[in-house]
Amino acid sequence: MSDSPTPYGLIEDAAIVTKGEMIEWVGPAAELPSQYEDMPRESLGGQLVTPGLIDCHTHIVHGGDRAVEFEMRLKGASYEEVARAGGGIVSTVSATRDASVDALIASALPRVDALLAEGVSVLEIKSGYGLDLETELRMLRAARAIAQHRPVRVVTSFLGAHAVPGEFKDRPDAYIDEICIPTLRAAHAEGLVDAVDGFCEGIAFLPDQIARVFDAATELGLPVKLHAEQLSNLGGAKLAASYGALSADHIEYLDEDGVIAMAEAGTVGVVLPGAFYTLRETQKPPIDALRKHGVPMALATDCNPGSSPMTSLLLTMNMACTLFRMTPEEALQGVTRNAAKALGLTESGEVASGKRADLAVWDITHPAELAYRIGFNPLHARIFGGQS
Repeated sequence: MSDSPTPYGLIEDAAIVTKGEMIEWVGPAAELPSQYEDMPRESLGGQLVTPGLIDCHTHIVHGGDRAVEFEMRLKGASYEEVARAGGGIVSTVSATRDASVDALIASALPRVDALLAEGVSVLEIKSGYGLDLETELRMLRAARAIAQHRPVRVVTSFLGAHAVPGEFKDRPDAYIDEICIPTLRAAHAEGLVDAVDGFCEGIAFLPDQIARVFDAATELGLPVKLHAEQLSNLGGAKLAASYGALSADHIEYLDEDGVIAMAEAGTVGVVLPGAFYTLRETQKPPIDALRKHGVPMALATDCNPGSSPMTSLLLTMNMACTLFRMTPEEALQGVTRNAAKALGLTESGEVASGKRADLAVWDITHPAELAYRIGFNPLHARIFGGQS
């Protein structure tokens, strides 16, 4: 799969030349330049090759689980009601605060392995379950360490503005100024932060509070992204776009003004069907408006213990097509090229010269099969940085 005008960018009978971790040449095998003819060759047996998949929105590092809350919601409690009763995000905070870096790594690795088994090569991991300086730093250290334990690239997002912890109940501004922003500065000083995220929602933080966090991020030279318009429309996506955000994520309640702002800023819309499904939502993201205004659409698992305990990017693709009527081609772009854009990665997400040799080799005949099947993994081989 490459950047070409043909459907999916497919090249039949293709050859891919790699040098070290990078792709040096891609094209029809019949057009292979003569300087490559004597290189060692490995046949992939006519299998389909795509870029390695990218999961651009996860909360995969955390303590504990929230299976009981899942049961509560099935008995009628809404996500917001669970959160206001002391559950939701805050309920994970206690378990995460009690976990060491090693414990956080150990609990995350099985979830990471499930994603790698489906051809994932890049994984975004957020903090946000510590909500105090030391735990947020431990989460980010654990996230960084994942790449030392597994062949995967990890991109970290500081999500200190995820929820108001119990000790700051009814004092969100104090939390932002006294904990969130100082912790961001400390994490950045330790080299733990690639981007800054926030949760702009009535049960979390209002736009002016998020703006203070984004101002600090801008001062530090860090890109921003935002959980926006998931449960209501507070104008979070428009706010994110005003900061040139990499992405606005969830976006079920996004209006056309927000879509236009994202289009003008080049902000990617990250669609998260796992949370929509788990929370049994009915408000769908505005896929047609995103198409109309040319906003790139990415997909991600949103892997987290509460609203999307999902570790399958292939299932995410199927859900996006089935629930939101995205096309299989849009879904594949959403977990490759557009997911790379959502993370600000210029060297990933495409099979092209000058890109990383992160590839997924599939035992299928047509790329639509990746989104079509449910509970089936056709991965034949995973190549990371030119190494299988």
